[in-house]
Amino acid sequence: MDFGKIFHFLIDLEINNNRNWFNDNKLRYEEAKDEFVIFLDDFLSKLKAIDPQINVEDPNKCMFRIYRDVRFSKNKAPYKTNFGAYIAKDGRKSGNAGYYMHIEPDRCFVGGGIYKPDAPSLKAIRQYIFDHTKDFKDIIKNDKFQSYFPEIYGEKLKRAPKDFPKNFEEIELLKHKSYAMIHPVKNEFWEQKDLERQLIEIYKCLLPFNHFLNKAVE
Repeated sequence: MDFGKIFHFLIDLEINNNRNWFNDNKLRYEEAKDEFVIFLDDFLSKLKAIDPQINVEDPNKCMFRIYRDVRFSKNKAPYKTNFGAYIAKDGRKSGNAGYYMHIEPDRCFVGGGIYKPDAPSLKAIRQYIFDHTKDFKDIIKNDKFQSYFPEIYGEKLKRAPKDFPKNFEEIELLKHKSYAMIHPVKNEFWEQKDLERQLIEIYKCLLPFNHFLNKAVE
């Protein structure tokens, strides 16, 4: 992956986030996007080797669009200033837990899980954690897991979720609105010669967490 080509484009896009500039630099965007797609295409086979649940073939279907939906946002900038990809069983839109990578100058991270699941899935996850609390804690309190993912990412309820006992000893585990993990990385992370090995090392830690969530939502 040509890190420089991707980052230079994203840096310039953040400064010039408007349609005229983007249209004038559409070729740069396509070249940067192609670099990311080529990387994802090669990486998919390596991820499948550690997680046989992954059944996606087309790397383009793992990528998020660069175009922002500004209809309900105060921020009217038309383009995202990052490249992101989400690799999950049955695809990015399946609702399953998966593996995420986010490339954005000075705001890079890798992670996974399920971010803002729909209401039925969220309730199913909470119920599964309630029924298998020790198994869930064994995963998220593992020393190596903690070294990458010390806490569950995102907003939490202030009170116990509906249909769960308030006196449940591990009620804090059920208050999350997302069951996602993120691990911030420096820009230079993407320039490493052993980048794929490093990603696989992180995603190996995330695998039991993802499989736990997928059992819940299925």
